[in-house]
Amino acid sequence: MKNVTDSFVSLSHWPSAGSFGFNTDILATNPINLSVVLGVLIFFGKGVLSDLLDNRKQRILSTIRNSEELRGGAIEQLEKARARLRKVEMEADEYRVNGYSEIEREKMNLINATDENLERLENYKNETIHFEQQRAINQVRQRVFQQALQGALGTLKSCLNSELHLRTISANIGTLGAMNMKEITD
Repeated sequence: MKNVTDSFVSLSHWPSAGSFGFNTDILATNPINLSVVLGVLIFFGKGVLSDLLDNRKQRILSTIRNSEELRGGAIEQLEKARARLRKVEMEADEYRVNGYSEIEREKMNLINATDENLERLENYKNETIHFEQQRAINQVRQRVFQQALQGALGTLKSCLNSELHLRTISANIGTLGAMNMKEITD
C-alpha cells in the first residue's frame, strides 16, 4: 500500500514528458487506469444509462397503469358478478318459497280431491248396499207372497167346493158393483 501512495505522492520522480514507456508496476498503474476508464464510462455512458433507466421507468409505469386498468375492470366484473349472484339468490329464494307454497297447495288439493273421491265412493257404496238390501227385501217379499199365495190357493182348492165358489164370486161381484155405483154418484 505504501507503494501506491508513494506513486501518487511522489509525482516528482516521474520521467519527463519526452519519453514514452510502459509502467510495469501493477499497483501504481491500475488505479489510474481504472479511474480513467470509469471517467470515460461515466461521461459517455451517462446518456445511454439514463435512456435505459428512462425506458425501464416508462415500461414499469405502463405496466402499473395496465395493471390498474385491469384491476379496475376486474373489480367492476366482480361487482357485476356479486350483483348477479344476489339477484340469483333472491330468485332462488323466491322459487324456493313459491315452490314450497305450490307444493303445499298441490298437497292440499290432492288431499281434498282424495277426500272427495273417498266420500263419493263411500256414498256409492252406501247406495249400492241400500239398493242390494231393497232388492233382497223385494225378493224375499215376492217369495213370501208367492208362497202365501200358493198356500192360500192350496187351502182354497182343498176347502172350496163349487157351491162355495159360486157364492164367493157372487158376493165379490156385489161388492164391486156397489163400489162402482158409489164412484159414479161421487
